[in-house]
Amino acid sequence: MTAPVLSLTWTDDVTGHQGFLVVDRLVRGVASGGLRMRPGCTLDEVAGLARGMTVKEALHYDPEAQYVPLGGAKGGIDCDPRDPAAYGLLVRYLRAMRPYIETFWTTGEDLGLTQDLVDRAAAEVGLVSSIQAVYPLLDDEAAARRRLADAFAVTVDGIGLGELVGGCGVAESALAALDRVGVPYAGARVAVQGMGTMGGATARFLSRAGLAVVAVADIKGTIANPAGLDVDALLAARDAYGTVDRSALRSGDRELPGDAWLSADAEVLVPAAVSYAVDTAIQERITARWIVEAANMPVVPEAEALLTARGVTVLPDVVVNSGTNAWWWWTLFGDIGADADEAFAHTRHSMRALTDLVLARAEADGSTPRAAAHAVAEDRLPLLAERFGSYR
Repeated sequence: MTAPVLSLTWTDDVTGHQGFLVVDRLVRGVASGGLRMRPGCTLDEVAGLARGMTVKEALHYDPEAQYVPLGGAKGGIDCDPRDPAAYGLLVRYLRAMRPYIETFWTTGEDLGLTQDLVDRAAAEVGLVSSIQAVYPLLDDEAAARRRLADAFAVTVDGIGLGELVGGCGVAESALAALDRVGVPYAGARVAVQGMGTMGGATARFLSRAGLAVVAVADIKGTIANPAGLDVDALLAARDAYGTVDRSALRSGDRELPGDAWLSADAEVLVPAAVSYAVDTAIQERITARWIVEAANMPVVPEAEALLTARGVTVLPDVVVNSGTNAWWWWTLFGDIGADADEAFAHTRHSMRALTDLVLARAEADGSTPRAAAHAVAEDRLPLLAERFGSYR
């Protein structure tokens, strides 16, 4: 792949915090990728995420679907989202990025930011929508926008469909990996880092599939129970940042240090919080058989190489958490309606097929699932270029 189409750094004149935007590729003149806010966010991090979005989009190319993948992009702001100044910073960042959002960058929630917050800030700076750049590609913009708005209004057990569908995709990728080697769900154990949007929803779907969620971690530490946690109770006890109220814990639940999830006695680890959570030193503590990357770039490449050598399979983020982004476009372009059952069924089918394809390619090539995912994406990029004349 070539250099990004656009890479920029913005400095806030009020706080001095920096924000970033990287557009890795454009398809039909548009790129897709969320906006994250976290302390320590860097341009290199955002560039890696933007490249990952290019791969995620290409992996979901289906010539029979209404949704045609876009290019990849990403935004980032170096700030703690809990900082009292964070919302004002977000507003000023979006004001500075308004020309790009109006013309070619579609964005939305990511680590540290909810879609409601992004929408509120976008409206404050005069944007029609955080994804308005894609509207000219729609056959019926009004109907498409109503469909997506209706989908975001759907709730299941009090949780928004937009929050749940990503976890559904992560869980299905994990289940597909278990199925390929004949591991039964009953008795399989899972540890999850992060109880926010992605981590909480993943824990919910894996628990309901019959796996035991034995550990979850949030900013306060790890909650563990070798007999299995009451995931629904923990989800109900979360605040807006995914922190669990400890008063909801049962008698058998234990509070452990924040990094205890890494060494949990579990077959599956789901890092669903921050990037670079697993480095070369930390990977030594992992005894799980699978790492399912619900977060973006949680395992550093050097650690992944060591894990692979030890027989640990890393299911890469470009596959595992791509369902959230795809669901937006499946809904907007009309491949699915504003219905939870339809959304979950489509997500499960698509994510299982993609996971199976990538794992089969890895076996055939003698490569890692990550390398196989990139190879599949590289195979599909020329198809997009052929269909639309270019891919940039």
